[in-house]
Amino acid sequence: MSDQTSKPHPASHPDPVTEARRREMATEHLLFGTMRFLARQHPELLDELEGSLGHLWDTVEGEARDDEAVRTIARRMLKGLRAEQ
Repeated sequence: MSDQTSKPHPASHPDPVTEARRREMATEHLLFGTMRFLARQHPELLDELEGSLGHLWDTVEGEARDDEAVRTIARRMLKGLRAEQ
């Protein structure tokens, strides 16, 4: 596998917000790839996941909480996976 990195890894650690964003991007990439692989072998997986979205919520408290925004992101991911099948 080739390394797609365009810049060398910096010697210093990035700020926590940048690190969290990079971790989120890496996690999303790996999770999406795993879901793609499994959905090819088990197409019913996407239906099962879609049916579970009612149990998905935003963990933020207060006015910033938006459960439906979290579900919308999950629906977009599932839509993308369905388009690849």
